[in-house]
Amino acid sequence: METLKIVENGVEARKEIAQFQKQGFTKDEIYLFAHDHNRAEHLTEALNISAIGVGEQGVLESIANVFRSRGDELRSKLESLGLSAHASELCEEQMDHGRVIVIASKSA
Repeated sequence: METLKIVENGVEARKEIAQFQKQGFTKDEIYLFAHDHNRAEHLTEALNISAIGVGEQGVLESIANVFRSRGDELRSKLESLGLSAHASELCEEQMDHGRVIVIASKSA
């Protein structure tokens, strides 16, 4: 089960994270994605939520991400949370336009 929200900035992301927590998701089940790696890292730390790691993706996918473009890496991570390839592409397009994706997932 995953829930996805597309937001414009960290303030909106914080609100969506609070809503996910009200729905019963823990901070370990909430993930944030942005096309700019530094922005994603900064927001993830500032909002005290999880980053996608080996546990969610598996060893081979995590290693493969080292050699992928940022867009390919993002789509791979989104798919590891249960999104379809098509949904992952649509999310990556939104990130291309500066938006942030917040996903709450119990399937990871």
